[in-house]
Amino acid sequence: MSGVSFSKVGVVGLGTMGAGIAEVLARGELAVVGIEINRDALERGRGHLEKSTGRAVKRGRLTEDGQRAILDRIALSTDFGDLADCDLVIEAVPERLDLKRKVFAELDRVCRADAVLATNTSSLSVTDIAVSTGRPTKIVGVHFFNPAPVMKLVEVIGTVLTEDGAVGRVADLVTALGKTPVVIGDRAGFVANRLLFGYLNQAAGMLEAGHATRDDIDAAMKVGGGLPMGPFTLMDLIGLDTCLEVLEAIYAESRDRRHAPAPVLRELVTAGLLGRKTGRGFYSYDAPAEAEAPADAPRPVVGVAGDGDAPAALGEVVRGDLSGADLIVALDEKALAEAAAAARPDAVLAVTGPVIAAAVASGRPADVVGLHFPEADRPLAEIATTVVTGEGVADRAAALVAALGLTPVRCRDRAGHIVDALRFPYLNDAAAMLGAGYADADSIDAAMRLGCGYPIGPIADLDRLGLDRAVAVLNALYAETREPALAPAPLLEEHVTAGRPLR
Repeated sequence: MSGVSFSKVGVVGLGTMGAGIAEVLARGELAVVGIEINRDALERGRGHLEKSTGRAVKRGRLTEDGQRAILDRIALSTDFGDLADCDLVIEAVPERLDLKRKVFAELDRVCRADAVLATNTSSLSVTDIAVSTGRPTKIVGVHFFNPAPVMKLVEVIGTVLTEDGAVGRVADLVTALGKTPVVIGDRAGFVANRLLFGYLNQAAGMLEAGHATRDDIDAAMKVGGGLPMGPFTLMDLIGLDTCLEVLEAIYAESRDRRHAPAPVLRELVTAGLLGRKTGRGFYSYDAPAEAEAPADAPRPVVGVAGDGDAPAALGEVVRGDLSGADLIVALDEKALAEAAAAARPDAVLAVTGPVIAAAVASGRPADVVGLHFPEADRPLAEIATTVVTGEGVADRAAALVAALGLTPVRCRDRAGHIVDALRFPYLNDAAAMLGAGYADADSIDAAMRLGCGYPIGPIADLDRLGLDRAVAVLNALYAETREPALAPAPLLEEHVTAGRPLR
């Protein structure tokens, strides 16, 4: 790789992540030295490398000769002394500060004075690791995402001690390896994990508070939020023990309660229910029962009451005579009261705005639910129940919504329902990060798209959804909870006042 100042790179720790990093380096035609603690661990590392490259051969993405060339570039050893002539060494051992410091003490002893030493930590302070060495100016963070051969994002972290040029050299290497480097400051969780885990933790708290069920929260964020998977599916995939470790590391630094681990998460970890790797976490991974396909139901008659445009997701609607409607959607409190008087006794009444006050004023509070469509072009309907919603009414509302071809999810009547209540605090965190100068808009967006699989970065998403909408939802969440982290970031309010997007 011409133009890159590293020709020989060491990797300490050949678990799934370390082996993946070694493979990426070897694919980039670099000489690699892989170090493990003993022969058994070294053989497991060799197995990771052979399995990963073998899978690429089977899929036609690598030839057998190519696989052999990659593996031949990686020298495996249990002797730290074999790192003596490396230009760069990347540590990829488990996320324990004491263990990482021990590794770096050994690297300090055996590596050349001019070698750059990097930690692949996902959440610990790079500065804490750097100050435990005799060469803090040579320490950087280089956070690959799992699986390293596939994921494009690499967070490159400099500290206040890192010498000029070290971060740039590592970022250049990352680019030469075909990855996208995001250069940021040293804060626990960096960009991707700091944003992702605040959202995941909030979802766990939402479940614990009884606001909505696990399945409804996951469905809401997939269908209505456009994410590749819901938060509980994702936490089970990551591993609940890893989630807990990351949250504790971020909370220890920030003292932001959004990162104080939800008790349900700690309870599951204590019980040994860690997600997919143990067969049970938020979900159970026994052989799933075949779900019965819902029977086709005739399209209900939907009436709309009140001035304004009907939500597009409802499709064809009736206005005026609402006496034959199965579902009546009112656009405001006054329209709901008028519709309640005209509706059939078995009709479901729904209001698109605040629910409880409108329900009580309608004269038929037991028949009223909230109906919210977080995205006009996504087939999700949030059904909000109140303390006065009658038994079975939410079920009837869900059946009617499903017959319209939409995915119904249920929640309590709270600010933001599900999607906005989880989405806008995450977006607010990103705006606060941008406002603090911790990372620029392109880096924040790239981190979430390339590192977490989001279809759009948070800064771009804020501009898409509208900053005024973001501020309105956040103000409602803050008024309801008095949680400081939910108050709109000053940068958001400033841009709303100025009438300018974030970009």
